[in-house]
Amino acid sequence: MGRTVIVLGGGISGLAASYHLIRGPCPPKVILLEGSKRLGGWIRSVRGSDGAIFELGPRGIRPAGALGARTLLLVSELGLESEILPVRGDHPAAQNRFLYVGGALHPLPSGLSLTLKVASLAMDSLCRGVFAGNSRELSIRSCFPSLFQAEQTHRSILLGLLLGAGQGPQPDSSLIRQARAERWSQWSLRGGLEVLPQALHSYLTSKGVTVLSGQPVCGLSLQPEGRWKVSLGDSSLEADHIISAIPASVLGRLLPAEAAPLAHVLNTITAVSVAVVNLQYKGACLPVQGFGHLVPSSEDPTVLGIVYDSVAFPEQDGNPPGLRVTVMLGGYWLQKLEADGQELSPELFQQQAQAAAATQLGLKERPSHCLVHLHKNCIPQYTLGHWQKLESAMQFLTAQRLPLTLAGASYDGVAVNDCIESGRQAAAAVLGTESNS
Repeated sequence: MGRTVIVLGGGISGLAASYHLIRGPCPPKVILLEGSKRLGGWIRSVRGSDGAIFELGPRGIRPAGALGARTLLLVSELGLESEILPVRGDHPAAQNRFLYVGGALHPLPSGLSLTLKVASLAMDSLCRGVFAGNSRELSIRSCFPSLFQAEQTHRSILLGLLLGAGQGPQPDSSLIRQARAERWSQWSLRGGLEVLPQALHSYLTSKGVTVLSGQPVCGLSLQPEGRWKVSLGDSSLEADHIISAIPASVLGRLLPAEAAPLAHVLNTITAVSVAVVNLQYKGACLPVQGFGHLVPSSEDPTVLGIVYDSVAFPEQDGNPPGLRVTVMLGGYWLQKLEADGQELSPELFQQQAQAAAATQLGLKERPSHCLVHLHKNCIPQYTLGHWQKLESAMQFLTAQRLPLTLAGASYDGVAVNDCIESGRQAAAAVLGTESNS
């Protein structure tokens, strides 16, 4: 009888892991468990009454490098090529990014001289923009591995930013070649990025994967013969192997007593919250054309940055078209509000987002549409020593021969490409043991 693999978490990492498991040479029986009612995790697209697309999470995927190429390969395999909206290299959204400093927008990096102060502001803004975190607490090695590699190669992070870290071998397809030839900086899908997890879900069910949503896991225990028992409240499932694509600290709370050392490590991988405010303005114009701008903490501790959605993807502006921007709020200010137990009302976030759009972009009129979402604990923080935590977790799994594989944003990259790759690698590890047994 074939083995059963249970995948915990129906975000993009868990979906990718299930996809690669079922496409293996001798696929196991795959069961995907998701605690909430919907799949896709933080990737969520909402369509307005005028047809405009509002991204509540990630809004574009980078095609660069081997990981970007693999995601494009996945898109082709799922038959989504005709849905792709590319941002080509000569487009303003590819060429222009800004930093809001001293009450004005400055192009990066050419608009400011590359002084140490500017490098410090850029790094602070980068850490806030990508991780909603503090640049003094985050590990460059774990958060920005290509920068770390560049620093090792060029002996300078700043030089690394300018010269790049070099490329490894890449997958190949006509779509990948097109993206390279046209120098795409990012891409989305016509109906929003959520089309990707939806397509993965459809593919999995068509291949016989059991997908159970609205099924939060209550606990994990090891049976005497080494199989897992997965408790779901009033029922349970058994599995030969588990791929966990849920947040590290959530998994830490589910593990049995014999895995206490692993649980301890996982519980130290924390995450921060981000408030995402989507704004739409009728008949308005931006003062600059580009991808968006980042805001250093010294300028405004509440705003991480603003993305100019309509510049990159005007096809999603609706009919009649309206200007779409997304304001990201977070950082230490939000962490303090949460820690103090203060009420985090949508009105507070909307008010701050509209004020930021008015001050920083001159959008002073009232928006025609506004969506406010607080994503609690959505971005894992790779604090100093993160890679040692991963090492000790892997050592424990190997030493105890636990049939458990870790995947997802908690470990090795928070971008969509990183998460898809972590799912692929987790599936490959399981299929490797599968073929040896």
